[in-house]
Amino acid sequence: MERYDVIIVGAGPAGIFCAMELMDKNKDLKVLMFEKGNSIEKRICPKRKTRKCIECKPCNITTGFAGAGAYSDGKLSLSPDVGGELPAYIGYEETKELIDYVDNIYLSFGADTKIYGIENENEVENIRKKAIQSNLKLIECPVRHMGTEVGYNIYSSLQQTLIDKGVTIKFRNPVKELIIDENKVLGVKADDDYYAEKIVVGVGRDGSEWFHDICNKYNVDTVVGKVDIGVRVECRNEIMEEINESLYEGKLVYYTPTFDDKVRTFCSNPGGVVATEYYDNNLAVVNGHSYKADDLKTNNTNFALLVSKGFTEPFNSPIAYGKHIAGLGNMLSGNKIIVQRYGDFKRGRRTTMERLYRNNIQPTLQDAVPGDLCLVLPYRILKDIEEMLTALDNVSPGLVSDETLLYGVEVKFYSNQVKVDETFQTNIQNMYVLGDGAGITRGLMQASANGVYVARKIAGSVE
Repeated sequence: MERYDVIIVGAGPAGIFCAMELMDKNKDLKVLMFEKGNSIEKRICPKRKTRKCIECKPCNITTGFAGAGAYSDGKLSLSPDVGGELPAYIGYEETKELIDYVDNIYLSFGADTKIYGIENENEVENIRKKAIQSNLKLIECPVRHMGTEVGYNIYSSLQQTLIDKGVTIKFRNPVKELIIDENKVLGVKADDDYYAEKIVVGVGRDGSEWFHDICNKYNVDTVVGKVDIGVRVECRNEIMEEINESLYEGKLVYYTPTFDDKVRTFCSNPGGVVATEYYDNNLAVVNGHSYKADDLKTNNTNFALLVSKGFTEPFNSPIAYGKHIAGLGNMLSGNKIIVQRYGDFKRGRRTTMERLYRNNIQPTLQDAVPGDLCLVLPYRILKDIEEMLTALDNVSPGLVSDETLLYGVEVKFYSNQVKVDETFQTNIQNMYVLGDGAGITRGLMQASANGVYVARKIAGSVE
């Protein structure tokens, strides 16, 4: 039986940067990484050519080396104010230092040197003014845009670097179980039993439900987290031109007048495409991305509108709640994504193919099914979305045009918030958690920084 110093569960950004930092701190460490999906070079989504999902298992969009981030828009948010709760754990200044450190690594692997949001002061001031007038809060965050295809190249190089440094990576080999005895983790069960002194769990969103079950089984201390539910909005680039050119991504937060619910914009993709992600049990949810190259750009911009829902006792299943709502959409659309014109949405009627073809805007998600999101989303969330769009229209006039497209359902599973100490160790000895799946981060940059932090804490303690 071969033993390792550290086992990392999940090869997303958090796990990747944890492994990188471990090997940089101690090149003699024996590090093993498990990933349920494919290596980066085998993460090919046939739908991008065939326009039809063939239901790859595991899904190459949501799983594989670099996690869902490899096929995302590849935005690196360079402010501690965006992308997770890491400052609450380690402090604002240390988070900023880690973000700068990780950013330099991304640059060394080929990320674009251009940063959006630090120039065009007059334009940003005008956007901020219009946001304030509409009771919106503009969160100003410098953004480095890698792009989907450049991000793929960067993570390809990172994968090879880890292998060259001696990290063992087992692809298509999901961890089924942890080996825990007397409140101490000893190893993991995958295709075989593997043992290590330290176990780091960084499973990302796709593994959040699996990890939720693990926490329940072994009494890992957690608190009921939130789930974000909403839609993806698609409009012409002209409508979002001011924000796209000045900020690349406008991060706006709104507290709705009817319910005082928090709604935020998320993951904006100028010139991008709307995409489908498939989770376990073939659950289809909507997402979006965009490419770096101009010849791959579209005429449309898409972004998410997400309503953050917290829960109180006795309810403790926010992940299941989010999946239930997404499942209703799947039920009505034949396991695809519903698209609805805003004009039909506000009139409470179903979008038809004939009405869809009237639009100047044509869906970039070509297999989306015209339908009625009012039959899927709870009234409270529908009202929140309507009020948020009305406010946003004052910042980007024309957004509430009848032809603006809404896709549903978009769900972000940030629900398993694990209680940790200052090293991110759980109440289970030698078990550490990081990234989105632990409810700590919500994006590439903070997940990567979280990985570096944990590696530094445990590298010197491995015997």
